[in-house]
Amino acid sequence: MDTNDLSQETYTAIIDTAERFHHDLTLQFGVLAGDCKTDNEYLDESESMIKEWLTDWDLEEAIMDIFFDNPPSKKDFKKILDRLLINIENVRKTPIEKRKFDLW
Repeated sequence: MDTNDLSQETYTAIIDTAERFHHDLTLQFGVLAGDCKTDNEYLDESESMIKEWLTDWDLEEAIMDIFFDNPPSKKDFKKILDRLLINIENVRKTPIEKRKFDLW
C-alpha cells in the first residue's frame, strides 16, 4: 500500500508526527507502508519496528542508520518513539469502519 491509502487517523498519528520530528524518520515509515496491505497491518508493523528500535542496543544503531543529517539525541529519539506508540494505541481505539479513508 501507499501512505495515501492509510486512514487519515493513521497518517496523522504516524507520518505527520514523524515528519514534525525529522524528515528522515518519516522516510522509514513511508517505506514500511509498501510492505503492508491494510491500515491495521501498518499499525502493527510500525509498532513492532518502534519497539525494536527502543531496545538499548538498537536505539543507538537506529539513530546511525536512520538519520543522514543532524541526528537527534538518544533522549529526543526515545521521546518521539514513545509518542508514536501512544498515537498508535489511540488510533486502534477507533474501529476500522469509523476511520476516514477519504481521497487526499
